Amino acid sequence: MGFRFLPPKTAFSLDPSSKVTKQMKDEGHLAFVRKLPCLITGRYGVDPCHVRYGDPVHRKPKTGKARKPDDCWVVPMIREEHDKQHGMSEPLFWKQQGIDPLAVARDLYAVSGDEEAAKRILTVARVRKRI
Repeated sequence: MGFRFLPPKTAFSLDPSSKVTKQMKDEGHLAFVRKLPCLITGRYGVDPCHVRYGDPVHRKPKTGKARKPDDCWVVPMIREEHDKQHGMSEPLFWKQQGIDPLAVARDLYAVSGDEEAAKRILTVARVRKRI
């Protein structure tokens, strides 16, 4: 007689994504993000920086190095800051910045194409960081 182990029904155990799940690509949104100022410094000349860590609050699954996150999870960052973000624990990097990058990425995706609205979102995130 054998027993079957049933995993707990936690936020990520029910996540259907895997390495075989295709990445959601949005070249238009990436082009839009490249026009924006850096989330950290406010300078121009940015990369769309994919946020890799997962967070059940934002319904964002974790994506390791083998799979790039969907293009809706990007924020604008200058190369120096982008390298710092990838050079250390990503949650620690964002904690030190005092910014929730997933909320910013979500809000930017919601206004994709509207540069003025996007600049307001980034400015508010930078101002909250200083408070």
